[in-house]
Amino acid sequence: MAQSIGILGSGSWATALAKIVMENTEHIMWYIRRQEVIDEFMQTGKNPGYLNNTCFDVSRISFSTDINDVVAQSDILVLAIPSPYILSSLRKLRRSMKRKIILSAVKGMISDENVLVTDYLHYRYQIPYEQLLVIAGPCHAEEIAMDRLSYLTIGCSDIRCADAMAGLLQTPYVHTTTSTDVDGLEYSSVMKNIYAIAAGVCHSLRYGDNFQSVLISNAIQEISRFTLARSHGQRNIDASGYLGDVLVTCYSRFSRNRQFGQMIGMGYSVKSAQIEMQMIAEGYYGTDCIHRLNERMQVNLPIVDAVYAILYQRQSPAIVIKELTNQLS
Repeated sequence: MAQSIGILGSGSWATALAKIVMENTEHIMWYIRRQEVIDEFMQTGKNPGYLNNTCFDVSRISFSTDINDVVAQSDILVLAIPSPYILSSLRKLRRSMKRKIILSAVKGMISDENVLVTDYLHYRYQIPYEQLLVIAGPCHAEEIAMDRLSYLTIGCSDIRCADAMAGLLQTPYVHTTTSTDVDGLEYSSVMKNIYAIAAGVCHSLRYGDNFQSVLISNAIQEISRFTLARSHGQRNIDASGYLGDVLVTCYSRFSRNRQFGQMIGMGYSVKSAQIEMQMIAEGYYGTDCIHRLNERMQVNLPIVDAVYAILYQRQSPAIVIKELTNQLS
């Protein structure tokens, strides 16, 4: 596998992944949209907006505000742009990605198209599925910044490609495993953010740990039912790439989706919560995507339905969650 690597995105997850990759390669390209961010990054050695306790050797980074420069000079692209902004970023692209190996670190779907990121990249840019990978697992960017032990699952239909990328991301504080269940990992990564919102809402409504454990166990069952309906591949839903990711996203103080849910449970409107957070809660967009897909499929997803009712139908969180309690076991 070639080792010319480009990072697309400048948020906390992109920054954490850049830190990991730079443990195993001498130089990276990095697409950051705003020049003033790059200028401050070059001066301080830190991303001014995210994980600014993490220092980088900027002599080993070639920054660019032009996505085409980074794509042209990279063999491997790490896509870490929040899902609501992927289309606007890729519309600027004039370079072919057909021969690139792309690792999607996106925890959402292409909402305008209502498709998984890998599926969109395949049909829009003709990138073979064997060159499309996903990253999943319990791995908050803030803990990567502190070198705390984390676990990643790398998914690809070509297990050899997954193994090679897993080696690139393996560090003393990051353990990696591989999987061929790309669809399952992607859908689980989208849905776990929905359940984190639900967990946050329930926390603000003063539902205790007992109920939270029931909520999460039912969430895992929903993921299992939905992924089975969408993709019949083999998967162990109890593995860290699925269950582990759900648990950390629902319980961690670093979880922005849980934080978003807490604010909704406290009475914030969706818009006011988004403004105050100043960060993207992917679960808000993922809720609409999964709900729309499930209108055709009719899989039993009571927690997803409840979060959709709260966020998009503006129903009372207290009333919706009370009704939800009677549907869980």
